[in-house]
Amino acid sequence: MNRERPISTVKALAAALAVQLVVTASAAGGAGDGAERHVLLGDMLGKPRHYRVRTQDTLLDVARRFELGYTELIAANPKTDPWLPKPGTELILPTGHLLPDAPRTGIIINLADQRLYYFPPQGGAGKVASFPIGIGKQGFKTPEGGTRIVRKRTDPYWIPPESVRAEYPELPKVVAPGPNNPLGAFALDLGWPSYVIHGTNIPWGIGRRVSRGCIRLYPEDIADLFSRVELGTAITVVDQPVKVGWSEGEFYVEIHPSQAQADEIENTGGFTPQRIPELDYKIVSAAGKHAKRLNWPAINRAAR
Repeated sequence: MNRERPISTVKALAAALAVQLVVTASAAGGAGDGAERHVLLGDMLGKPRHYRVRTQDTLLDVARRFELGYTELIAANPKTDPWLPKPGTELILPTGHLLPDAPRTGIIINLADQRLYYFPPQGGAGKVASFPIGIGKQGFKTPEGGTRIVRKRTDPYWIPPESVRAEYPELPKVVAPGPNNPLGAFALDLGWPSYVIHGTNIPWGIGRRVSRGCIRLYPEDIADLFSRVELGTAITVVDQPVKVGWSEGEFYVEIHPSQAQADEIENTGGFTPQRIPELDYKIVSAAGKHAKRLNWPAINRAAR
């Protein structure tokens, strides 16, 4: 690319608020392309796509089929009924994700886009991967910072905390592996006591703030991740609603609802716009010498 030509538009990924700025690949039907989410081009993992709704689809079905979470798909398609989308409706699939601003090693969890990013060890097998996650709800926020995987468990038992049993007294003191176990089939215990990356027996909670601080994955995703990670794998948890970066010579801005806005989406299907702190600074810093050529009207539409 000739970097001296004007940047005619800033590409905003599908989870951004301005749907009209989304870049998409060819229209897609059928099952999601599992390999596509492993393609890392510059700062972007995967590429955004389109999908045409079929009879009996719900947005939760579509989200799981294409490795997406509930909130990011709703934010990308705010005028679509999540339970009764009209057949033939063209959806924007936010299947391209800019990497968070964090060291690209081990596992990065970004609470804002409710995704987990896995980076294989240097010289190790496998590719970078991204998985949608469920995170802590209001009052039980998933913590930020650094920790490690300290234990791996297959078919884990779940010991409900006393606070949970006080709310649900019918729960036993120990829940055995099986369909009633909320940890699913695999669990990765963290260095933070009581915090776990695990599967789920309620997959529709992925991409939502519904846990008591633990990190949930679709059953098929936790099986994949469990097979890849080793004990001691570093984990970095951040909360970055705005991500910026370069891919194939284009500058991208990805903007997600804040956690408070995600709660609004959960409760009402929409959210109240809020000013994004330091948005201009983040974009100018990332664009560097190309900042003067950015399309600021496009950026502002994305922010709104």
